[in-house]
Amino acid sequence: MNFSIEGTRAEGTRAEGTAGGTETGDRLDKFQLAELVARDIAPGSYVNLGIGQPTLVSNYLMPEQKITLHTENGMLGMGPQAQGSQIDGDLINAGKIPVTELPGAAYFHHADSFAIMRGGHLDVCVLGAFQVSASGDLANWHTGAADAIPAVGGAMDLATGAKDVYVMMSLFTREGLSKLVRQCTYPLTGVGCVTRVYTNEAVFLLKEDGVHVRETHGISFEELAAVMDVPLIRDPAGT
Repeated sequence: MNFSIEGTRAEGTRAEGTAGGTETGDRLDKFQLAELVARDIAPGSYVNLGIGQPTLVSNYLMPEQKITLHTENGMLGMGPQAQGSQIDGDLINAGKIPVTELPGAAYFHHADSFAIMRGGHLDVCVLGAFQVSASGDLANWHTGAADAIPAVGGAMDLATGAKDVYVMMSLFTREGLSKLVRQCTYPLTGVGCVTRVYTNEAVFLLKEDGVHVRETHGISFEELAAVMDVPLIRDPAGT
């Protein structure tokens, strides 16, 4: 089913109902979305932030949350993205973005880093995606296009090793098709692994009984349900 985000924004659509008790008049930009994800991560968690948009989450974590960030190239205790004189060419995350280190940061072999990922020691990983299915399947490494360069990296290890997998992605393709689908058509990274999907328009909780909408931004629950092929459930508890 096709949907034009720009059309909704241009008309100044404001959500009229509630979904999980939370709604705003505008869809979130990537920075607001990263702040929302950061706020939702439980205090004391060990977390991996995937390459791309998820890396922004590190800039919005609060010290009182006591979150420990892991990066698959071999570091625990990563801080926000480095700026200006903070930049050290030898201190980067898995996406080669310069980062800072927090007190107590540790460095280790790549194999040890993957042992952390595969051994179930991460509470949350935040990944980007091409598609997510209603049952929590994740497709984020290959579109199947003949000229695409496959790059699964450590995503498959994170998807199966982390206790919770959060996805940050745009909800609709350029063609207006939803990327939250009944069944993925792209090659899978992990099966039944995604628990939450964060998009500019809504936050989705993937539960055993279906796809719950916790909150909407710039679109009402009814409008969202009308433009998606996946059945949606209003989540009044927002949990």
